[in-house]
Amino acid sequence: MSSDLDEVLEEYRRTLEAVVKGDPEPQERLWSRRDDVTLANPLGPTARGWTEVSNALRRAVSQLSEGELLESEQISMYSSGDLAYVVEIERFRVKVGGAREPAPSSLRVTTIFRREEDGWKLVHRHADTVTTPQPVESLIQQ
Repeated sequence: MSSDLDEVLEEYRRTLEAVVKGDPEPQERLWSRRDDVTLANPLGPTARGWTEVSNALRRAVSQLSEGELLESEQISMYSSGDLAYVVEIERFRVKVGGAREPAPSSLRVTTIFRREEDGWKLVHRHADTVTTPQPVESLIQQ
């Protein structure tokens, strides 16, 4: 993996600290501004295009505060040419919504980066709360 991608991944992980404190701006700087970017977070429908992604990111982050990133456990990472992905489990403590105290939480996250004219940019992030085995019945929506 190229050192410039390593640097972007390190910066990306640092932006998670800001996100769980309620500040989306450091992470927003890493996103591509192209129309094909996508964000699928656990708090809303999938957003496509920079405007929708920015709005969805800001809406989700506005519900977080006083957070602390505890760990980013890397499961897999691969890069080839101008694309790279990383699969991680993010563990943190954070106040969500109107909670009085920070609570532990974790997300299973897949993040895709693309090399653009001005360096590596985030083009897709999918996060969900499934970090342990679930019963098959959990697939059924009530």
